[in-house]
Amino acid sequence: MRNLPLFRAAGASLGIAILGLATLTGCGQSGTAASSGYTGPIGPVNLKQVCPAKIVVQTDWNPEAEHGPTYEMLGPDPKIDAGGKKVVGPLFAHGQYTGVDLEIRAGGPAIGFQSVTSQMYQDTSIMFGYTDTDHSVQTAAKNPTTGVFAPLKINPQMIMWDPATYPNVHTIADLKAAKATVLYYQGDPYMDYLLGAGILDKSQVDGSYDGTPATFVAAGGKKAQQGFASAEPYLYQQKIAQWHKPVAYQLVNDAGFPIYKSELAIRSGDLQADSACLQKLVPVMQQAEVDYFANPAKTNALIVDAVAKYDTGWVYDSGNADFATATMHKIGIVGNENGTAGAFDPARVQRIIDITRPIYAAQKIALPATITPEQIATDRFIDPKIAFGS
Repeated sequence: MRNLPLFRAAGASLGIAILGLATLTGCGQSGTAASSGYTGPIGPVNLKQVCPAKIVVQTDWNPEAEHGPTYEMLGPDPKIDAGGKKVVGPLFAHGQYTGVDLEIRAGGPAIGFQSVTSQMYQDTSIMFGYTDTDHSVQTAAKNPTTGVFAPLKINPQMIMWDPATYPNVHTIADLKAAKATVLYYQGDPYMDYLLGAGILDKSQVDGSYDGTPATFVAAGGKKAQQGFASAEPYLYQQKIAQWHKPVAYQLVNDAGFPIYKSELAIRSGDLQADSACLQKLVPVMQQAEVDYFANPAKTNALIVDAVAKYDTGWVYDSGNADFATATMHKIGIVGNENGTAGAFDPARVQRIIDITRPIYAAQKIALPATITPEQIATDRFIDPKIAFGS
């Protein structure tokens, strides 16, 4: 679960922005008309015999650059369904048709702010859902999911502060000595970790953050606040007239809570039945990520167009999309994990299991007696040869 609906609504509350589809070159087997209306030859990657006719992906928020690798897989003339809050088109692999369609559904307000995992178990037409490692641990007993592709190597979630007010603060831990109030969204497990590890003090954290910039701005720099490195630095410096200056931040990842955020997961019980499809499709996802970050312009334009047509009250402009893709690449939010795009590190997954188990126990959330990294996320379908810079 993205756990940021209120944060992402911040721009909408102020009425401000917060924030070549490939031509057909394939040859070979002839394609029949897809439900998207696309007809054309299927290229080297043929998903038609092993995958559903339509691959459905449930995202964790409105369209945004963090979802770029998934939108990158859409071929020519994708259809934006404003009422259904989804985009449908032929699924392409590195510029060539695969024989199936792709449907990308919006999350957040489009699903009543329910968790993606809940949606996946209510609607089994959804094959992939965007979820987070800690949430997969949380739901492992009742609604288990297994991540098969991690488009974000590092979680972009961060805590930010005013560098002018706190010139000696360089890390989240420094905020403790500075006695700065830290605004956060109640219920995020990372805060339980920061408090349990002694990085922050319970007396200084404030769980009333409602996603709007109002409290942070009104404090005149005295309060710190959660956010995302791929969004808030742009938003606060470029779009919020009452602030219009830089913010400093540290990633929650770098403070010792290294989840994989917005990984693509399937229902764990479907893993074996879908394995033939996943074996061919996951490498397509990997390549789409590499292709997207090499040239995001057309896909970002589609993302921005979809946001405008959905008209959920949230605004996302091309400036925010461009900032997000550039920032994610620059600071290592995306990149190779153990030399491979989209892979998981089992040691990291195990660390999240170890960190969150006592947190969920304190919340009286039942977990399986044993949880292995392979249950939460797997590299079984990852092609180790696909990488950034290869």
